[in-house]
Amino acid sequence: MKLNTLYVSDLDGTLLRSNETISEYTNEIINSLTEKGMIFSYATARSLITAKKVTKGLTAKIPLIVYNGAFVIDNISEEILIENYFDNTVKSLLEDLFNNKVYPIVYAFINDEEKFSFVPELCTQGMNVFINSRKGDIRRNPVKSVNDLKSGKIFYITCIDEPQKLELLYEKYRNDFHCVYQEDIYSKAQWLEIMPKQTSKSNAIKQLQTLVNCERLVVFGDGKNDIDMFQLADESYAVKNADDELKKYATAIIPSNDDDGVAKWLEHNYNP
Repeated sequence: MKLNTLYVSDLDGTLLRSNETISEYTNEIINSLTEKGMIFSYATARSLITAKKVTKGLTAKIPLIVYNGAFVIDNISEEILIENYFDNTVKSLLEDLFNNKVYPIVYAFINDEEKFSFVPELCTQGMNVFINSRKGDIRRNPVKSVNDLKSGKIFYITCIDEPQKLELLYEKYRNDFHCVYQEDIYSKAQWLEIMPKQTSKSNAIKQLQTLVNCERLVVFGDGKNDIDMFQLADESYAVKNADDELKKYATAIIPSNDDDGVAKWLEHNYNP
């Protein structure tokens, strides 16, 4: 009996080219295979808003994993199917960041609206690069003080600062929360992303597998935040440009993101 397989790809550095777009070839292959029955989704650190923007032309219809697994969202209705928020310990976490002169971008639902909050006067150069790339985004929420960063139901914290500051905080909190410490592939700024302990691509994928009734899992990725889903998968493929640490967990290495590695693998290996 053939087992149902779920195929999940990371976006940035994996399915997306270096210019943050998907090639026509990749769209054509994935759309064609999903029409034939392939069960395909993506798992990304992006929000649904920015993920949909860069995947325009891709017609995956099953739920999508965003914010590194904080949410699983229906791709058609945009209803949140699975959600993960911080508990009250996030307030003391934020206070400790402030005490270390780290003033993050904080993602939360405030009055039932998704927002990312920041104090403009306290933004680092790396933060400004990111924020300026989100001009016109309805989630933008500049606030007056660090206390305002504690508002709402918080689910994601992004610190963009000097490595010597962030590495110490990563070591301090890596066992209490789900932390991703890596260089941004576009700006090359150092990022520390902090999420609730239960938030991860692998946990979200497990829940998605149950939703879509798939026993097998094949994944594609490029970064350290993909390690947990590589460890979970039956088969895992790292693009040529992937982080060396991730490659240690890969079943095999495929062509790079700029050479349509994921689509080429699917074209040659997917069997309806």
